[in-house]
Amino acid sequence: QVQLAESGGGLVQAGGSLRLSCANSGRPFNALTVAWFRQAPRKEAEIVTGLARSGGDPWYADSVKGRFTISRDNADKMVFLQMNNLKPEDTAVYYCAASTGWDLSHDFEFRGRGIQVTVSS
Repeated sequence: QVQLAESGGGLVQAGGSLRLSCANSGRPFNALTVAWFRQAPRKEAEIVTGLARSGGDPWYADSVKGRFTISRDNADKMVFLQMNNLKPEDTAVYYCAASTGWDLSHDFEFRGRGIQVTVSS
């Protein structure tokens, strides 16, 4: 089983940085495809970045490319989202998600409860 828990959110001024963490108490992340989603008020959830189980470079949405970085720890029990140069439009609830699929095209069976990120202007 996979249980995900996010931490590290909060309030930050525009231009600032935050680092989100996702802890996994089950299968290690190197056996999963992992992603960060976000959902802003009155908007649908969108995928922000992901790491495919099949390997390769991380994928990033155009809106965060060059500002956000996804990474895993060596024990593959933690995934991080480093967010730099934050903008007010990054304000959302951020979710860590995981899939047993080999790439980002599959449904994500597992999702954390989410954590609020608020960027003030």
